[in-house]
Amino acid sequence: MKERIVLFTIIFGLGVFIYIFQSYFNTLWGLAFLCTAMTIYVLFMNLAYKLKKRKLQKHPKIINENYKPFVTVMIPCHNEESVIEHTVANILSMKYEHFEVILIDDRSTDNTANVIKKIAEHFDKVTALIRDKEAFPGKSAVLNDAMKIAKGDAILVFDADATVEPDFLSKLVPELEPKDVGAVQARKVIRNKNYNLLTRCQNNEYTMDTHFQVTRDSVKGAVELRGNGELIKREAIEDIGGWNNYTITDDLDMSTRLHIKGWDIRFCPDAIVYEEGIIYIWPLYRQRRRWLEGTIRRYLEYFDQVLFSKKMSLRASLDMTAYVSEFIMPGWFIMEIMIRLFKILAKDAPTQSLYSSIVLGGLIGLGFFLASRYALRRYDNIPRLDAMFEALQTTIYLFIIWFPLVLFIAFKILFCKKDMNWGKTAHGLVMEEQANIEEEEKLQKI
Repeated sequence: MKERIVLFTIIFGLGVFIYIFQSYFNTLWGLAFLCTAMTIYVLFMNLAYKLKKRKLQKHPKIINENYKPFVTVMIPCHNEESVIEHTVANILSMKYEHFEVILIDDRSTDNTANVIKKIAEHFDKVTALIRDKEAFPGKSAVLNDAMKIAKGDAILVFDADATVEPDFLSKLVPELEPKDVGAVQARKVIRNKNYNLLTRCQNNEYTMDTHFQVTRDSVKGAVELRGNGELIKREAIEDIGGWNNYTITDDLDMSTRLHIKGWDIRFCPDAIVYEEGIIYIWPLYRQRRRWLEGTIRRYLEYFDQVLFSKKMSLRASLDMTAYVSEFIMPGWFIMEIMIRLFKILAKDAPTQSLYSSIVLGGLIGLGFFLASRYALRRYDNIPRLDAMFEALQTTIYLFIIWFPLVLFIAFKILFCKKDMNWGKTAHGLVMEEQANIEEEEKLQKI
């Protein structure tokens, strides 16, 4: 109910503001001011990143070789029999002295439980945890159950399709050492990015997110966990009372609660975790729907704690406020267009007034385009012309995916009952497709 009331207040207030002030002022200036403020903040973060990079070149970071906390790797598994063996083999190849692996079967309906039991029998480092079929659903509940048997001073969470390089933990762990740091997030990359247009756009989206995370880290802003490849101190987890069982985005919810408690979250772009991109549009919509709903709900739930937290740093608070504007801006733009259309139909405004709104919408798209191109050039080293083409595709992809979802999620929060539909992402589809292709090729040869 709290989330519904807060969201209704925001939407109603914004709508009244736009409708009334359109009669006296050009409210496009307000939206333009918001876009300008965001641009200035982005430029500020990029400048901070360059200054930090220059400082590190002059004075390289000294790594404490003695900081080697025991790490518990947790891998939740729900119907993951097709990928989990490959994932565990990869994780066990990490060149780090002290770690264990806990595989948690979360009420699977396939053969996952038997598979992870056999894996645990073959490797001393691996423990299998089989949850009861009537256990509380959701990734958060899975991780909370695993915490009861975890031995680590730090918890590393992987998805069941994750793969990493052998030096992954060696790069990630040093970032966790400072006392005020509660967690570190690795960079995520789509392993099958060249499979089709959809997977390529997902990888470009991740690359742009890497750019945002790196710059937020440069100003010690509100860096966020991304679920896959997140390393968290046990002390920090215990300080916030573990994972929230009643959220559909465990990583984003935990990120906000860590910041509220005064913990810093760092981002390590050198440590890369590879995951499988979604190859079909509707499963992608389902996954992004969950991400966006979880993002919006956690802001609505914790907004008062964010505003009045005595432990949360001012930098993190300002950065989080700037980040929230990314969700306000699409709503503002859509309401701007709808109200102007209503006034035009009612003959209370000239048709020309709509054109400026559309132009400003184009400028918003230009901002995403430039951010995407910049990220692709910096982190993926794509040639200039290729980066422009990729950035254009990604911008269109972002508008098609995110704008409709903002409307849908707002409607759902306002008028529908909250559910715990976690919307699991299917893994191993690419492997199945490849197997089908190979089978067809064999049949053709016969």
